[in-house]
Amino acid sequence: MVSGTLALVLLVAAVAVIVVMTGKFKVNAFLVLIGVAFAFGLSIGLPALDVVGKIKTGFGGTLTNIGIVIVAGTIMGTILEKTGAALSMTQAILKLVGKKRAPLAMNAAGYVVSVPVFCDSGFVILNPLNKALAKETGTSMAVMAVALATGLYATHTMVPPTPGPIAAAGALGADLGRVILLGLVAAIPASLMGLFWATKVAKKYEIPADVHESYSDIVKKYGKLPNTFLSFLPIVLPIALILLKSVAEFPSKPFGEAGFQTFIRFIGDPVTALLLGVLCSLLLVKKGELKNAIDGWMGQGIKDSAVILVVTAAGGSFGAIIAASPIVEFIKGGMANLSLGIFLPFLIAAALKTAQGSSTVAIITTANIMAPMLAQLGLDPALTVIAIGAGSMVVSHANDSYFWVVSQFSGMPVNTAYKAYSSATAVEGITAALVVAVMSVFM
Repeated sequence: MVSGTLALVLLVAAVAVIVVMTGKFKVNAFLVLIGVAFAFGLSIGLPALDVVGKIKTGFGGTLTNIGIVIVAGTIMGTILEKTGAALSMTQAILKLVGKKRAPLAMNAAGYVVSVPVFCDSGFVILNPLNKALAKETGTSMAVMAVALATGLYATHTMVPPTPGPIAAAGALGADLGRVILLGLVAAIPASLMGLFWATKVAKKYEIPADVHESYSDIVKKYGKLPNTFLSFLPIVLPIALILLKSVAEFPSKPFGEAGFQTFIRFIGDPVTALLLGVLCSLLLVKKGELKNAIDGWMGQGIKDSAVILVVTAAGGSFGAIIAASPIVEFIKGGMANLSLGIFLPFLIAAALKTAQGSSTVAIITTANIMAPMLAQLGLDPALTVIAIGAGSMVVSHANDSYFWVVSQFSGMPVNTAYKAYSSATAVEGITAALVVAVMSVFM
C-alpha cells in the first residue's frame, strides 16, 4: 500500500475529480462517487477484491443507518407542501411578528419550514406569500428573497431530518438528538445574519414585487388551511422524540434502565420518530384526498428520495475506502498538528460547496472524508456535523440550483443575486462556523 503522504495526494486528486465531474460536467454524483471510490481504492494499493468488498459494505451500511429516515423525511415534506401546512406555519409566525416586520417573518418561516422540506422546495412554496408581503409592505424583493432564502438555508444544512445532516451524522457516528439540538442553536445566529444582510445590503437593490394576487388571494387559493397545531406537529414531534431518546441515554439514566426507558428509546429512534411524523402529517389531509395522499403524494416523496439515497450510499462507499487507506495514520502523525480544529471540516465542505454547487454532495463527501480522521483529531462528532453543514452554505452561486431558484423566482438579475444573495450565504456560513467554534470551547 502507498504511503500516507501519497494517499493524501491521491485523495485530494479524487476530491478534485468529484468537483470537476459533478460541477463542471454535470455528471451524476452517484456515478462519480462510485467510480472515484474504485479508482482511489486501486490507486492506493488495496487488493481489487477488498475494494469491491469495502464499496459494498459502505453502500449497504449507509442505507441501513439512514435509508428509511431519508425516505420518511422526504414523504413528510411532500405532504406538508401539498396540504398547505407550510403556509399555515408561515401565517402563525407572521401573526406573531407582524406585517411591518415581514422580512423577519419570512426569515423565521424559512428557519422552521426547511427542517423537513428542502430549501428549494420551501422557497418555491413560500415565494407567492413572500411576493405578496413585499407588495403589501413596499419592501424590495431583494430584501424579502434574501431573508427567506437564508432562513431556509440555515436549517436545511445543519438540522436533521434534512438528508445531508442525517447522512453526516450517520457517517460520523454522531448522536442525532445532539445534532438536532446543537444544529437548531447554531442555525439561529446564522439565519439572523442572513436577515441582517438582507436588510442592510440587499435593500440597496430595488426590485418590485411582480404580483397580481393579494395576501388574502393566496390564502384563498389553498382553501381552508390546516390547523396550526397540526401543521407544526409532524416537525415538532419527531424532533422532540429524538431529543428524548438522547436524554434517556444520558449516563445518569434519568428514565431508568428498562421499561419506560426502552419505550422512549424505541419511539425516539430516528426511524420510528420520522415514521410517526409521516403518520401525523396525514392528519393534515382533507377528506376525500387521503387515497391520493397515500398513492400519489407518498409515491412522489419516495421517488424524490431515490436520488438522495443512492448519492448518500455512494458517499458511504467512498468513505469506506478512505477508512481503509493509510490516511488515518498520516493524520494522526502529521496533519492533526496543524491545529485547525473544528474549522477543518468547515473549510473542506466550503471548498467542495463553492466548487461543485450541491450542499448535499458537499456534506456527504466531507463527512466521509472526516469519518476516519475524527478520533485522531479529537473532534466532537455532533459539532463536526454542524461545522460541515456551515461549510456547505459557502458559497451559493451559479453552479447551485438553489441560486437559480432564489434569483429567478424573486426576479433578481444574476449580477444582483451575486451581490445580495451569494454574499449572504458566505457570511451566513462563516457565522455558523464561528458559533460552532464557540460551542466547541465549552463541550
